[in-house]
Amino acid sequence: MTDTNTADIAQATYTYEWTSVEQTFLRRTDAEGKVAFVPADPVNRDYAEFLSSGATAADYIAPPPPPELTAEEKVTRLLSDYGLSRDELRKTLDIAS
Repeated sequence: MTDTNTADIAQATYTYEWTSVEQTFLRRTDAEGKVAFVPADPVNRDYAEFLSSGATAADYIAPPPPPELTAEEKVTRLLSDYGLSRDELRKTLDIAS
Protein backbone atom coordinates (compact mmCIF):
# COMPACT_ATOMS: atom_id res chain seq x y z
CA MET A 1 0.00 0.00 0.00
CA THR A 2 1.37 3.42 -0.94
CA ASP A 3 0.78 6.93 0.39
CA THR A 4 -1.57 9.16 -1.57
CA ASN A 5 1.33 11.24 -2.91
CA THR A 6 3.45 8.25 -3.92
CA ALA A 7 3.26 6.27 -7.17
CA ASP A 8 5.00 3.18 -8.49
CA ILE A 9 5.96 3.87 -12.10
CA ALA A 10 8.05 1.36 -14.05
CA GLN A 11 9.22 -0.20 -10.77
CA ALA A 12 10.30 3.17 -9.39
CA THR A 13 8.62 4.77 -6.40
CA TYR A 14 8.18 8.52 -6.56
CA THR A 15 6.88 11.05 -4.11
CA TYR A 16 5.33 14.21 -5.52
CA GLU A 17 4.92 17.69 -4.07
CA TRP A 18 3.74 20.90 -5.71
CA THR A 19 6.48 23.55 -5.74
CA SER A 20 4.13 26.55 -5.63
CA VAL A 21 0.55 27.59 -5.03
CA GLU A 22 0.12 27.96 -8.80
CA GLN A 23 0.92 24.23 -9.26
CA THR A 24 3.09 24.78 -12.31
CA PHE A 25 5.83 22.30 -11.30
CA LEU A 26 5.98 19.06 -9.35
CA ARG A 27 8.95 18.10 -7.24
CA ARG A 28 9.43 14.39 -7.86
CA THR A 29 11.65 12.47 -5.43
CA ASP A 30 12.63 8.84 -5.92
CA ALA A 31 13.44 6.26 -3.24
CA GLU A 32 17.14 7.21 -3.37
CA GLY A 33 16.39 10.86 -2.72
CA LYS A 34 17.04 12.02 -6.29
CA VAL A 35 14.90 15.03 -7.17
CA ALA A 36 13.48 16.09 -10.52
CA PHE A 37 11.26 19.08 -11.24
CA VAL A 38 8.44 18.21 -13.61
CA PRO A 39 6.46 20.93 -15.42
CA ALA A 40 2.70 20.52 -15.10
CA ASP A 41 2.21 20.11 -18.83
CA PRO A 42 0.26 17.11 -20.14
CA VAL A 43 2.63 16.99 -23.14
CA ASN A 44 5.55 16.36 -20.75
CA ARG A 45 6.19 12.60 -20.54
CA ASP A 46 6.91 12.64 -16.79
CA TYR A 47 3.81 14.69 -16.01
CA ALA A 48 1.70 12.42 -18.23
CA GLU A 49 3.03 9.41 -16.26
CA PHE A 50 2.13 11.18 -13.02
CA LEU A 51 -1.43 11.82 -14.26
CA SER A 52 -1.91 8.25 -15.47
CA SER A 53 -0.47 6.73 -12.26
CA GLY A 54 -3.34 7.92 -10.10
CA ALA A 55 -0.93 9.49 -7.63
CA THR A 56 -1.64 12.82 -6.04
CA ALA A 57 0.87 15.48 -5.12
CA ALA A 58 1.28 16.84 -1.62
CA ASP A 59 0.05 20.39 -1.26
CA TYR A 60 2.55 23.21 -1.45
CA ILE A 61 3.62 24.44 1.96
CA ALA A 62 5.21 27.88 1.93
CA PRO A 63 8.47 28.16 3.85
CA PRO A 64 8.40 30.29 7.00
CA PRO A 65 9.44 33.91 6.53
CA PRO A 66 13.08 34.65 7.33
CA PRO A 67 13.72 36.03 10.80
CA GLU A 68 13.80 39.81 11.15
CA LEU A 69 17.33 41.19 10.99
CA THR A 70 18.70 43.00 14.02
CA ALA A 71 19.86 46.61 13.64
CA GLU A 72 23.44 45.33 13.80
CA GLU A 73 22.81 42.88 10.94
CA LYS A 74 21.08 45.58 8.86
CA VAL A 75 24.05 47.94 9.24
CA THR A 76 26.52 45.17 8.36
CA ARG A 77 24.50 44.25 5.26
CA LEU A 78 24.22 47.89 4.17
CA LEU A 79 27.95 48.42 4.54
CA SER A 80 28.63 45.18 2.68
CA ASP A 81 26.42 46.35 -0.19
CA TYR A 82 28.83 49.28 -0.61
CA GLY A 83 31.93 47.14 -0.17
CA LEU A 84 32.74 48.59 3.25
CA SER A 85 33.55 47.03 6.58
CA ARG A 86 32.79 48.57 9.96
CA ASP A 87 36.52 49.24 10.49
CA GLU A 88 36.76 51.09 7.16
CA LEU A 89 33.75 53.22 8.08
CA ARG A 90 35.19 54.00 11.51
CA LYS A 91 38.54 55.00 9.99
CA THR A 92 36.79 57.20 7.44
CA LEU A 93 34.70 58.94 10.11
CA ASP A 94 37.75 59.48 12.34
CA ILE A 95 39.68 61.08 9.44
CA ALA A 96 36.72 63.26 8.45
CA SER A 97 36.20 64.72 11.92
